Amino acid sequence: MPARALSSDTLAAWLVKASGAAPSTREHVRAGFAGVETWCARPTYRTDLVAAGQPVLLWVSGSEPGMPAGIHAHGRTTGPARDGVMPMVLAPLAAPLLRSELVGHPELATLEVLRMPAGSNPSYVTPEQLDVLVGMCEELARPV
Repeated sequence: MPARALSSDTLAAWLVKASGAAPSTREHVRAGFAGVETWCARPTYRTDLVAAGQPVLLWVSGSEPGMPAGIHAHGRTTGPARDGVMPMVLAPLAAPLLRSELVGHPELATLEVLRMPAGSNPSYVTPEQLDVLVGMCEELARPV
């Protein structure tokens, strides 16, 4: 069996993605993610690792005007993933952590969303990567 990229030891946060061009993404951002209780996820061994209380980051992709690619929200899971759905709560960041700030950063070069932007949900962030991201945006360390 091939080695898996993710285990409970290498997971620090989930990263879920949304398209900046999608009307639903724009509505979530406008509403401050109020009412977001779940996110779609492709059922794999990764979703078997989802448990209540794990950190979550929301990545908005694309290059829509007013919606630059990057991390726009953070939160936590509220239970295990089931049937392709991850339960969670999200809160907006005061200012997104933009892709342009992350690309080329030596400690974030292996960030999965940068290496494989078209990958399915959920992606992940390692403990080392999360430490760097928190150093760039302390808001990511605050509980939601």
